[in-house]
Amino acid sequence: MALFNRRTGIAFAIVALAAVGGIALRHLLQPPQLPAGFAAGNGRLEATEFDIATKIAGRLIAVVAHEGDDVRAGQALARLDTGDLDAALREAQAQLQRAVETEQQSHAQVRQLESQYGLARKTLERSRAVAAKGLIAKETVDQHEAQMQSAAAALDAARFGVRSAAAAIAAAQATAERVQVNIVDSTLLAPINGRVLYRLVEPGEVLPAGGKVLTLLDLSDAYMPIFLPAEQAGRVRMGADARIVFDALPKVSVPAKVSFVAARAQFTPKEVETRSEREKLMFRVKVQINPALLQEYAELVKTGVPGVAYVRLEPEAVWPAWLPPPVTHKTHSTLELGAH
Repeated sequence: MALFNRRTGIAFAIVALAAVGGIALRHLLQPPQLPAGFAAGNGRLEATEFDIATKIAGRLIAVVAHEGDDVRAGQALARLDTGDLDAALREAQAQLQRAVETEQQSHAQVRQLESQYGLARKTLERSRAVAAKGLIAKETVDQHEAQMQSAAAALDAARFGVRSAAAAIAAAQATAERVQVNIVDSTLLAPINGRVLYRLVEPGEVLPAGGKVLTLLDLSDAYMPIFLPAEQAGRVRMGADARIVFDALPKVSVPAKVSFVAARAQFTPKEVETRSEREKLMFRVKVQINPALLQEYAELVKTGVPGVAYVRLEPEAVWPAWLPPPVTHKTHSTLELGAH
């Protein structure tokens, strides 16, 4: 019995020490209390995404970018097969050449008919002069007048043919230009400097118009969305100073600014009649990292990593001393913003 009591006492002592140690460790790991004039929220680093998609349907013959690649604006990322388009371009160019030749023939015909019309008009004028002297019959004058009218009608038709040929040239040019644009658009270019997040298809696949090929991250627009209660969100100013401390980099903070505050609550209870219920309202706030800093460390930025964003609610509030120092330009040569 004494042995049992002694063992029981030792067990209770171990449990008590573990509990005390756990409480102490929890207090050590918890961040210090935020001073008045500040708010904080947990989040993950995100960046604006761009979907690289096809403008026209076609078979993909090459994808030269891979997930994780850093690309520059204007860089070729993928290509569609242009065999059909090349044939369509040759056809449009042939139609254009045919329309140009038709226009040239129409101009020649107009010149010929203008000459015939001029001759018919002069013949009619002479006939009328001779008929006035009674030297020829009126029927001859009527015949010459009909010939002039016929020449005039033929000339009008030829001039209409010139205008039709010009319209055909314009249509053929437009067709050729459209095909050329589609050939150019068959090479998909990066619209921004960014990083390939997803490679969605592989060469050989037939894609519809608008088919997605890649997704790019705009690393110049990295931000962390957080959620703040209504009382704090209502005090957040657009452009307010903020700092982000990533879990993987607890010894430094990244300068940021508030770039967005939601106009409506994201989490709304069914009823908000009491103060305790109103405190459950949470508003989305976007904290954007300094673009100049992102550009300097673009190759090191990684999205999806967790951290804590601290927002200054009052302009005169002094940042707490326990917060890690902010990153400055080229002061941390081995810094990885959001690195695992």
